[in-house]
Amino acid sequence: MSFYKYILLFITVILVTFNSLSITILIDPGHGGKDPGHLSKTKGLMTEAQINLLISKKLGHYLEHNLSNVKVLYTRTSDTYPSLDKRVLMANSKKVDYTLSIHCNGSENPSAYGTETHIHGFSSKSSYKLAQLIEKQFKHRAGRKSRGIKTVADIGHSLQMLKFTTMPTVLIECGFLTHTSEANYLNSAYGQEIIASAIFRACRTFLKQKHPKVNFSKSTKKEKTTKNDVTYKVQLMSSIDPLETNINEFKRLGFEVERVKVNSKSMYKYKYFIGPFDTKKEAKKAQKSVNSKGYRDAYIIQFE
Repeated sequence: MSFYKYILLFITVILVTFNSLSITILIDPGHGGKDPGHLSKTKGLMTEAQINLLISKKLGHYLEHNLSNVKVLYTRTSDTYPSLDKRVLMANSKKVDYTLSIHCNGSENPSAYGTETHIHGFSSKSSYKLAQLIEKQFKHRAGRKSRGIKTVADIGHSLQMLKFTTMPTVLIECGFLTHTSEANYLNSAYGQEIIASAIFRACRTFLKQKHPKVNFSKSTKKEKTTKNDVTYKVQLMSSIDPLETNINEFKRLGFEVERVKVNSKSMYKYKYFIGPFDTKKEAKKAQKSVNSKGYRDAYIIQFE
């Protein structure tokens, strides 16, 4: 084989290796099966185990639908109870890159509320960085009360998923089921979407910073209608499950919210808009208004 063929082969191997770079994330919906986890004080609401699974699946869909080269695994996908030993074994044996353990909190103090992200200790710089980003998203994007980052020193004992996994791992407490209003929020499809979205955004930022050589981008397509005239709408969000358009989170915007079901291979079947607006200037004004009321990622779509 000539020298130039060796060079060409070397370049090909490098390119194949580069293009095959991917990240595997294990999502662990806490509790399940015989272990319901924390319970709400209001009858008829879901258990922690049920909510953990719903948020986990939404988070997994966000990660795989919005990022290339990300593979998601779960410790459970139904109402079963893998032991803590099995969860740790799965994380370590599958050699995943990161583990996210999803939980809801509880307290004897009914006024306790807010989110927490747990790490084993500050020596794990990657876990600490991811935890920081998650709590930042909870506070500034999702509008939740952040109780900060907790370690074994704060809670007085070790958590098995954090202590024995060999990769960066965080355990996320999405809120308190023993707090009436927070329990209602976590039981709502809207609340679950917002929590999952916040965790996803933190993960996206973290992955792009931590793995600059991995291509996480996915192409997007411009939406069109059959109208001849150009109009503009502001898209607030998308969801897996349908949300009622008269919920308080939409009412406070001061605009009528339209829910549209889309034909897509994606799990995200519902989109939410305000508008239409005749000019882009009007749409920008509306976008600025909803941005200031918590929908910071709302964006303008042109319909033709």
